[in-house]
Amino acid sequence: MARLLIVILLLVGPGAAMALQDPTRPSGQQTTPAPAAAESRQFALSSILYGPQRRVAVIDGVPRSEGDTFDGVRLRRIYPARVELVVQGQVREVRLTALPSIRTSK
Repeated sequence: MARLLIVILLLVGPGAAMALQDPTRPSGQQTTPAPAAAESRQFALSSILYGPQRRVAVIDGVPRSEGDTFDGVRLRRIYPARVELVVQGQVREVRLTALPSIRTSK
């Protein structure tokens, strides 16, 4: 039950975030991030919801389903502990990283 609650919070949480302005940046100065090459890009797989009716993977903080396309990348398949992405025609596998262990104090 607690695990389901954590997955729900992870799926809802990223949508509530807002971009903030840097107060130390001089006014009128705009910076554009350099486009990252898709083939060398690292994808952050933070959680997977895997069931018989629904499969969702949270990649780079955004919930995604099989077949979704983002930044020129297609989410091919979701497995219980990994996903397959198609990046410029090549299949890349991204594994779910282990969560840190939580210890309670006495």
